[in-house]
Amino acid sequence: MSDRRAGDDQFDRCRLCGSPLSRTAGEPVSSGFCSTGCRDIAAEFDASDDDAPVGRGADAQAESGTDRERTATERATAADPGTDTGTDTVSTFLRVDGMHSATCEAFLEAVAEDREGVTDAEASYVTETVRVDHDPDRVSAAALEDALSTVGYTAYLREEATADDETGGTRRSREMTGIRKRRSEDMLEMRYIVGIVFGSFLLLPFVAVFYPMYLTEFTDWGAISHFEGAFTGFTGPLYLPLFLIMTGAILYLTGGPLLRGAYVSLKLRRPTTDLLASLTIVSAYVFSIIVSGLGRSAIYFDLTIVVASVVMGATYYEATVKRRATDRLTDLTVSQVDTARYYADDGSTTEIPVADLESGDQVLVREGERIPVDGRLAEGECAVDEAVVTGESLPVTKREGDAVVGGSIVTTDAAIVDVGERTTSSIDRLMRVVWNVQSADHGVTRRADELAARLAPIVLAAPVVVGVGTAFAGASTLTTALAVLMTLMVASPWALGFATPYSVATTLEEALERGIVVFDETIFERLRAVDIVVFDKTGTLTTGEMSVLEADAPADLLTAAAALEQRAAHPAATAIAEAFDGSGTGDGVARTDGGTAAAGEREVQDFHTHATGVEGTVDGRTVLVGHPDLFRERGWTIDDDLAARLERTRDAGRLPVVVGRDGAAEGVVVVGDEPRETWDETVTALDDAGMDVVVLTGDDGPAADVFDRHPAVDHVFAGVSPEGKTAAVERMKIDDRVAMVGDGTNDAPALAAADLGISLGSGTALAADAADVAIVDNDLAAVDRAFALAQAAQDRLRQNLGLAFVYNAIAIPPAVLGLVNPLVTTVAVVVGASLIAANAERSLIDD
Repeated sequence: MSDRRAGDDQFDRCRLCGSPLSRTAGEPVSSGFCSTGCRDIAAEFDASDDDAPVGRGADAQAESGTDRERTATERATAADPGTDTGTDTVSTFLRVDGMHSATCEAFLEAVAEDREGVTDAEASYVTETVRVDHDPDRVSAAALEDALSTVGYTAYLREEATADDETGGTRRSREMTGIRKRRSEDMLEMRYIVGIVFGSFLLLPFVAVFYPMYLTEFTDWGAISHFEGAFTGFTGPLYLPLFLIMTGAILYLTGGPLLRGAYVSLKLRRPTTDLLASLTIVSAYVFSIIVSGLGRSAIYFDLTIVVASVVMGATYYEATVKRRATDRLTDLTVSQVDTARYYADDGSTTEIPVADLESGDQVLVREGERIPVDGRLAEGECAVDEAVVTGESLPVTKREGDAVVGGSIVTTDAAIVDVGERTTSSIDRLMRVVWNVQSADHGVTRRADELAARLAPIVLAAPVVVGVGTAFAGASTLTTALAVLMTLMVASPWALGFATPYSVATTLEEALERGIVVFDETIFERLRAVDIVVFDKTGTLTTGEMSVLEADAPADLLTAAAALEQRAAHPAATAIAEAFDGSGTGDGVARTDGGTAAAGEREVQDFHTHATGVEGTVDGRTVLVGHPDLFRERGWTIDDDLAARLERTRDAGRLPVVVGRDGAAEGVVVVGDEPRETWDETVTALDDAGMDVVVLTGDDGPAADVFDRHPAVDHVFAGVSPEGKTAAVERMKIDDRVAMVGDGTNDAPALAAADLGISLGSGTALAADAADVAIVDNDLAAVDRAFALAQAAQDRLRQNLGLAFVYNAIAIPPAVLGLVNPLVTTVAVVVGASLIAANAERSLIDD
């Protein structure tokens, strides 16, 4: 669609979200907004330039200098890999395994930008996503994949949608991502096992011979000669090469990720905990090689083995917990469609891959199926549930020529859809918008890495000072080198590299046990910084499931209506069929008479579905069930009292379903979704914690009145489109830190755009993919628990970072006095690591 400016005969664009606005829309074009929701959001959260949209509009202007507040135009163009971005560049998204810090982000961005034809790159270790803007004629996506698969990282195209499985079928990209990620974690597991198996074998001589010998240096046992003899046997020409080779294998395999991290940090001149741990294990290994060659007894191969195994053990534990968290989520995605039913001119149908569809083709979508791609209804009319895209809880009627969106569900009749110019669905484009936002979601530098950056100059300066002092004292070059290596061994706070992943793992595990799935540890820092919590309404604050709230109609008519609704696919139909099946409904809803036949026993003939209801003959009488407009269209009468009640029901945000017989309406069934049981306590707790609470909904205003009246809810904005939700979040982010809580695919861009996204367990996989936190059990109270957990996690991490220096506190004094030996350093390792582990295992919050 071409870009239209204000004053065009047909379109303008919303000043908040940039969505096209027809003059026939309910909100006049002169207001400059596509809905009252967008208008109210713009008025409440004023920006420096009210005329600059911050959503996904084609005319969006830059409104912020930060990476995460880029303009909507940039997101929209980047969302499609074939979109012209103003030059000859396209955007390619890659998933990269092995990213675990902000340093990894900077390194991979630098690697990508060094490639000819690349104009920009953004990486996020939080989402393991890298977006590369490049000229496809100068550098291909495959070449970028190869370039970023370096020094232990593994990159692959994120849009790789399918792959053959064992049965010849297909798997979606999320499943393939999980397979690849498990392979990466399996490699990490293998490295850890190598460290444990080989390390245990090599530590046996230390425990049996070396440590007792080192202990005699502090005692009067007089047995040192016995141990020295055994020591000489283990370090003689037969065993020494074995020590060197096997410890080297452990250093390379188990300590490989640490060495890679050290290399990256040195290349970028950003010291990290990987560098500090690498200094310890490498210096211990080199020191041991030198002294064993000299025939001395103080070899520190054990320090290399134990530190590499302990640090990588914590890293493996962290990866294992994250894998368990990932396994709790559903596969991507229930709202995407792999195949379409191609509709030929002769009326025949053929099932073909969606990728093979072309503009101008027609597809047949049967009742209850998802529309595979965006297009227009070719003929007739039907009802479509667009909640997955728009967030509106009620289906909408579509007539010939109306636009339909891919991912929505046909709820009544069948639909023949003309495929649009772009043979994609709104779900696919929403997903790419999510990826684009995620690639700019830079992770927070780990507190331990910040500490490492401050300590690294001191750690590196200490051996220099010792070396210079030793050399000036007249020591030989060899003695000076050993002094330098010894200083690195005892002074480098390697335990920072253990404290962080172990603390993170135990925190993530505790969160998981409480129904909170966290994808990245940095979200705890972002949780603590939140100022505003934004809730989607339908499916988040409410159950998202239709149920009968009340009914006023003859009992036999209600069972007749249930008999018809049993044959329909509308969510309201399911609620009515279940409520009036002849067994009684309870919960205050009108019951059927005991003598009335159950719905399943009623004789139904001439059943027909309309876009907004159902009709048929039940036990010889014509029955109509549906929207009031259906009764008017069919010429059925609705008396004034019933019409007034219907209007009051709609004003209360409920769905009135009229039931009637033989040409006249006789009653109403009120259907709606109820607020979740714990919503009151949740918003109250967040308000008490000093956060503002905002509710966004695609429904009309009355549907959210119950939340608008609550004292803990600061703002409610109704009639807000998905683009408007994203724009609202970005507008709020100008002055505050924002968390978004949602459940649907339509919420995914807003979840990704927020400083912190929280998806509810009943939601779609795309929402979970876009979020930083997932609540897996539909427990809204877990949102408040997540904030409490974040605060407690900060306190524990600070404690463990302090305990990380226990090793240095134990090892440095003996080293200064010239009394340090491998037993001392091993005791220091065991004591320090044990204290960290014990503290990390404590429960953070009470149940």
